[in-house]
Amino acid sequence: MASLFLLPAGFGFAIFYLWPSLRALYMSFTDYSLLRGEGELVGLQNYEDMIADPLFWQSMRVTGLYVLINIVVQTILALLIAVMMDRLTRSVIIRGILVLPWLIPQVVVGLLWLWMLDPRLGVVNHLLNVVGIGSQGFLGSPDQVVPSLAGINTWRFVGYTALLLFAGLQMIPKHLYESAALDGAGEIRMFFRVTLPLLRPVLALVLVLSVVGSFQVFDLVQVATGGIGGQPGGPADSSLVIYVYIFRQAFNFNNAGYAAAMSAVLAVLLALVTVLIMRGLRGSRSDLA
Repeated sequence: MASLFLLPAGFGFAIFYLWPSLRALYMSFTDYSLLRGEGELVGLQNYEDMIADPLFWQSMRVTGLYVLINIVVQTILALLIAVMMDRLTRSVIIRGILVLPWLIPQVVVGLLWLWMLDPRLGVVNHLLNVVGIGSQGFLGSPDQVVPSLAGINTWRFVGYTALLLFAGLQMIPKHLYESAALDGAGEIRMFFRVTLPLLRPVLALVLVLSVVGSFQVFDLVQVATGGIGGQPGGPADSSLVIYVYIFRQAFNFNNAGYAAAMSAVLAVLLALVTVLIMRGLRGSRSDLA
């Protein structure tokens, strides 16, 4: 009987996820072109070209740096915000304010920060000049563009991530904190000895969602850097993340087979990262059980 209720979701998964994934995997072994249509089988040629492609490795390095900065900063800030909400206030209004940036479409976020970080007219550089720091390149600087993009993404998602962690904090019994306080433990010690260990399953889930989402960044880079470096991924390919490079190969260079091969490699990489995070943090087990 339960299978009947799963049929609609299973049908949707098969049509919109499973079949496109299998189709893309097949395309990765062909020279498929969006203009020519069906291509001929080329075996592992696309994967061999990928290994020898310096732009592919550069895009992976850029993506890795973006993910590292985004995950570290976002997770630390989200943990601090979640703990402060749990300790100081549980106001629904504050939770609503925190989730507001997450409700804004990513394209709008990209345009908003593109204008705010403009080297000449942006309000951020205006404020920096007021305090004597001087204008910064931000999205127009090869050295600052990736940290800037990671900061924008953190601004958008940190409130949502904090709410997920806050929900996990609500599952921790309060008598554990009372017992720790009676034993003389301070807030910092309780955080590392009580909060973090018991929050581990939720933290593992949040890390998986954040890492996978960070690897899949596309629209933010497409919008925020498209007007700066002449094409998305600029300036000088310094923000060329893997999704932008896949899009460029498929639609700009009409090389859909090669783009499918990169997508297949990325899917395997994300699966491995997910397994490592879940096993490393023992996300399937809780100390509260």
